Amino acid sequence: MRLVREYLCRQHEIQVKVRNCMIATGIYNIGLRLYRMGVGLAALMGKAKARKWLDGRKDWQSKLKSANLGNEGTIWVHAASLGEFEQGRPVIEALRTTYPANKILLTFFSPSGYEVRKNYQGADYVCYLPLDTAGNAREFIEIVNPALVLFIKYEFWYHYLTTLHKKQIPTLLISGIFRPGQIFFKGHGAMFRRLLEQLTRIFVQNRASLALLEEIGIRQVSISGDTRFDRVAALLKEGSEIPEIARLQDRKLVVAGSTWPEDEQLLGKWWEEHRPANTTLILAPHEIHNEHLTAIEAIFPKSIRFSAYRQQAGIVPEVLIIDNIGMLTTLYKYAYLAYVGGGFGKDGIHNILEPAVYSKPVIIGPVYDKYFEAVELVAAGGACVAGNSSALTAVMEQLFNDPGFYGRTAGIAGQYILENVGATAKVMAYIQEKRFLSKE
Repeated sequence: MRLVREYLCRQHEIQVKVRNCMIATGIYNIGLRLYRMGVGLAALMGKAKARKWLDGRKDWQSKLKSANLGNEGTIWVHAASLGEFEQGRPVIEALRTTYPANKILLTFFSPSGYEVRKNYQGADYVCYLPLDTAGNAREFIEIVNPALVLFIKYEFWYHYLTTLHKKQIPTLLISGIFRPGQIFFKGHGAMFRRLLEQLTRIFVQNRASLALLEEIGIRQVSISGDTRFDRVAALLKEGSEIPEIARLQDRKLVVAGSTWPEDEQLLGKWWEEHRPANTTLILAPHEIHNEHLTAIEAIFPKSIRFSAYRQQAGIVPEVLIIDNIGMLTTLYKYAYLAYVGGGFGKDGIHNILEPAVYSKPVIIGPVYDKYFEAVELVAAGGACVAGNSSALTAVMEQLFNDPGFYGRTAGIAGQYILENVGATAKVMAYIQEKRFLSKE
């Protein structure tokens, strides 16, 4: 009787889990439909990004079929947006070099990634990822027939990952980062925990992420580090130039990258009251729509946009506003010091590794605790935190007027990058060890 009771109890637990999973999946599907409706409404209201999101997914089946990917041992790499692409780029390029016979498919969820990298030569085909419905996932994977799939950092799409698992297609997560507040570690996160269980291998950035996953029973995990270190280290070898910026090298350039309105207001006050002599402030805002650029021009009345500056060879701008996307990683090379934006919003700062690789002191806002590299770099002394106007003024004064402090901060920033390269090699070693792909 005891065995019978245990069996019945076990069956009841299974039924409850199945029912809960069905409920969670239903809620997930409803959420996706609502999201699609929201994007459609935004497009009708004239939002360009929403219109691109919709138009980029039109007739995706015939476009994907015309790429002829299905019989080539395709490697499918997915990035949410531009930042994730740059993070995974070293692995993509290593795959291209190591497995030249295999085609590479690169997908994006966001227009901010696709529109910038749609002509990326490291992939055979670049497209938007269709919305994560059960039908789309089945059809997409059937057309592509991937031999190996890599998701970069995050984006755990239920139907895609479940379909890949059912088809026994090896699927890796690279440069993953996990925090206690994420849904995987909550009582109602069972559906997403199962997605983690279905991944073939999870490469995480740090030991804290490994410990969190082990606490919920996820064992197929390796600490590889962050492939962004490999990406930014490669910048030193690329030798990219911006002639219009190079001609300003007799001035000290303060490059403020990925700024938001809060950053621009803070920098505007410092610039108005304390700007050093022979210095140019270069602002590369996160959003470059005309409304935002006009707001920046109101803060900096003597500013000029890059599109206008490049037509005027003799001008020496006080404030230069970058009104395009794709220059920032090279801009940092010319900087005397860098300010990285985002540190006053709930999501936190943008990429501090890009200026650090050039051995540039980095200034950030106070919201950076979600980014272990920022926490480590601040603790080491390679980055400075400015939470308000007086703090920004103080750190600027020290960096401009104390050569010893400047040299130490810059040196620590550059050394931090060199000490953390190698994540790409660990991912590639695993792929080669498991023989997911043939070199022939």
